[in-house]
Amino acid sequence: MKKQLPQKKSPLLSLVVPFYNEEGNLEVFFERASQTLSAMDVSWEMVFVNDGSSDDSLTEALRLHEQHAEVIVIDLSRNFGKEIALSAGLDHASGDAIIEIDADLEHPPEVIVDLVDKWREGFQIVFAKRNSRLAESLPKRVSARIYYKIFGWLSNIENHDKLGDFCLLDRCVVDKLTKFPEHNRFMKGLVAWTGFRQGFVTYELGSRTSGKSKWNYWRLWNFALEGITSFSSMPLKLWTYVGVFIASLAFLYTVIIVTRVIFLGIDVPGYASLLSVVLFLGGVQLIGLGVLGEYIGRIYTEVKNRPLYIVQRAYGFDQDVDASDSSRPARK
Repeated sequence: MKKQLPQKKSPLLSLVVPFYNEEGNLEVFFERASQTLSAMDVSWEMVFVNDGSSDDSLTEALRLHEQHAEVIVIDLSRNFGKEIALSAGLDHASGDAIIEIDADLEHPPEVIVDLVDKWREGFQIVFAKRNSRLAESLPKRVSARIYYKIFGWLSNIENHDKLGDFCLLDRCVVDKLTKFPEHNRFMKGLVAWTGFRQGFVTYELGSRTSGKSKWNYWRLWNFALEGITSFSSMPLKLWTYVGVFIASLAFLYTVIIVTRVIFLGIDVPGYASLLSVVLFLGGVQLIGLGVLGEYIGRIYTEVKNRPLYIVQRAYGFDQDVDASDSSRPARK
């Protein structure tokens, strides 16, 4: 059913904008986003989340806050990572619809119009889907496609290699997400896991005005592991089958060796074959321990039950916000 929007300045839209060392992009982002939002004739706010930037990004965000009442700045005490910064933004956003968007302009702010139009049709989650990934290297495109196929198979959660964090969430979805207790967060998976009615809009990937992506291959690898271990225990189950398979091969090989010695009188192969088998089995065991260690490490993180993040200072509220305060703070 289509949402009926009043004629004037309602409902409130919140943009959650995490940033890390984006001083050259914040002003351009704000100009383009505010121009788009103002043309839509709805009230809005931008929740900028400083994820421990080491450049002048915070200074730039505070300058925008001083000049524009719609700008709220959440300054985290250190770099907690993008997933946690997004969670902090969702915790402090007050809109009826909340849009997650990057400050680097690869998510074009003009797409906000399409996201809101789709939301007005009754969709509670609206994903922005890239038309293509041709701007990325071939290895990155292929690995992303393979990864999301594996992720979907392991977790039974449908996702796509052309989807990112650029999406619109209805207030009812955000209210559920902010109650999720886990510390190891894969936000795309969490959003998809909630269910609700989901829609899609398409867009062309934008270009940065300055800086470069912070996502190197090592960070992407760890991000991929986070996604799989957060939503599936299948790797642990698969390792049981790997063990059974290898044990079956070892038994079969033993039968062949014993048969050859008894009936053909052939000596048992010596040092080289024995060393190869020992090294192979040792490698398999270490991989299995590594898989187990990934899950134990995440259990260790969860049971400590530390806060997701620490807010050093929040600008745009009646008082400073503490991370242990689960209620949404009041506006000035």
